[in-house]
Amino acid sequence: MREDRLRSAMRWGFLLLLAASASRYVAHHGWGAATVGVLALAGVLLAAYAMNELGRFAPGARFAALIVAFLALVLVAPSFAWCAIPLFFLGLRQLPQRAVWPLVGLLTAAVVIAQIRLADRFDPSLLLGPVGIAAVTTTVFVELDRQNRARQNALDDLLATRDELDRSQREAGALAERARLSREIHDTLAQGLSSMNLLLQAADQDWDTEPAQARGHVRQAAATARENLAEARRFVRGLASPALDNASLTDALRRLCAATERDTDTPVRFTVAGTVVPLGVDNEVALLRVAQSALANVRRHAHAHQTAVTLTYGDEEVMLDVYDDGTGFDPAVTSGFGLTGIRERIAHLRGTVTIESAPGEGTALAVCLPLREAR
Repeated sequence: MREDRLRSAMRWGFLLLLAASASRYVAHHGWGAATVGVLALAGVLLAAYAMNELGRFAPGARFAALIVAFLALVLVAPSFAWCAIPLFFLGLRQLPQRAVWPLVGLLTAAVVIAQIRLADRFDPSLLLGPVGIAAVTTTVFVELDRQNRARQNALDDLLATRDELDRSQREAGALAERARLSREIHDTLAQGLSSMNLLLQAADQDWDTEPAQARGHVRQAAATARENLAEARRFVRGLASPALDNASLTDALRRLCAATERDTDTPVRFTVAGTVVPLGVDNEVALLRVAQSALANVRRHAHAHQTAVTLTYGDEEVMLDVYDDGTGFDPAVTSGFGLTGIRERIAHLRGTVTIESAPGEGTALAVCLPLREAR
């Protein structure tokens, strides 16, 4: 908008100066063949200016034609020299910087010569005035143009940086979502499939000798398959965990412990301590997933005789403890995807994970979430 106003002011300024110069020439010389010739040259200059503004022909060619028409007119009628002012700004705006100073010198020389021809006697101001005005104006214009270019470059860099940041954030979000889905699949679908595999293997072993027990294993595998189907549908719908649908966290953990006890034929005790308070979907799902992953490790690796799951509501934190008296392991050496997923899931909620275990001494997993963050 500012650029349009400047161009409009320069156009009107050129027309006014051209009309004023023509009027002055007519007033001093009257009407005659010379006056008609000068006015014809003024018309040529006006036409060249119009073609330049309309964008006809190549930029260099049309501006050169404009300057040639101006110099020819000033050579014949020095009173038209003041039309150099809008041409001066036009050149500063259109030409590259390497051509600015030659143009300034040419137009300034034309104005100086015209002023000397019109004056009765030589005055140093006729030379110094146009030169000083041209030098100051050009310097200011070039500096402003440099600052504008610097601001534009800074804006372009800022936009490029913002685009790069947006891309980085999108990539980080995609990686975080991929990690989240990996944890979800590991803690739900993969654990369920592993449980079904164990149950079906047990059913195959008891098929001939203990048909009733084999059918029980098959029924448990079918129930696990239904739960996994519900989990798969959750991924499609993008809803909360089906294990928590219409149920509290304590109920979901109690059902999980009962199912694990059926699968392993070993006692799994569940205990709730403290006053139960709502934790929010994300935190309750996280604690349920941790319990699922920990009990799946107990079922597959621990060979435990008994397992205990404790959910404790404190004043400032909520804790989930999973203990088994199985074979144990060395936490400094063993760190599978399940344990890594537990740490990432709880760290995302600003909680802590502690694992105490040693070969032959069982395993204790403790997860703590700040109650304020959980709420």
